[in-house]
Amino acid sequence: MPQNDAPFLQSLSRQKTVTAICQAISGWITQGVLTHNDRLPAERILSEQFATTRITLREALGQLEAQGMIYREERRGWFVSPPRIIYNPLQRSHFHAMAREQGRKPDTEVLDAGEIVAPDAICAHLDLPAGGRVFCIRRVRRIDGRAVLYVEHYLNVAFFPAILQEDLTSSLTELYANRYGIRYGKVRFDMLPTTFPLAASQALKVADNSPALFITRINRDQYARIIDCDLEYWRYDTLHISVEAE
Repeated sequence: MPQNDAPFLQSLSRQKTVTAICQAISGWITQGVLTHNDRLPAERILSEQFATTRITLREALGQLEAQGMIYREERRGWFVSPPRIIYNPLQRSHFHAMAREQGRKPDTEVLDAGEIVAPDAICAHLDLPAGGRVFCIRRVRRIDGRAVLYVEHYLNVAFFPAILQEDLTSSLTELYANRYGIRYGKVRFDMLPTTFPLAASQALKVADNSPALFITRINRDQYARIIDCDLEYWRYDTLHISVEAE
């Protein structure tokens, strides 16, 4: 064997091993050996079982994570992903209603809330002058006990006096309507694949640089006034985006 062919053959062998590991673990999942939110064996055990290195094993696990079949939690290991939530960005619903309609259990935790000077990007989103003030509400949202969404809400203070005194674990959509008579109208919706920023990865307890789906939502009310914007960081394996338009 020519010496310069050795790296190529080693790479080919590693890829075959990665494929075999992916097929084996995905088979465990599809056959029900492992089910939703079950923890995979430790990496040390898996690497011994497949007679491979931790580097090769992690390459296979990373591929399964990218497919949305498994997810990783910092200091806890790898788990089987639960079913995705069907998400229609054109539907004027809210997180709790969307989850319940699909037979899932939603929950919201408020990390902090206060009035701040808005960053320049937020001022641009809300059509405020530089240095404008907003209410900032940071929340973690869970489905069936699993943290799936980190979100920062930025609200124009002019429309929501004393909102920080309200129960912010509930739906803001319902709070707007019931407390302030404000209903959502048009929305601008931008979605990009990314990795979690530090605040989001810490809140969701995911490893640094884990894949995420970043959604920016700029909302107008029934009078076409820009009232708030949301910066949402979703776990990559959580959503199935489904849109039907006429």
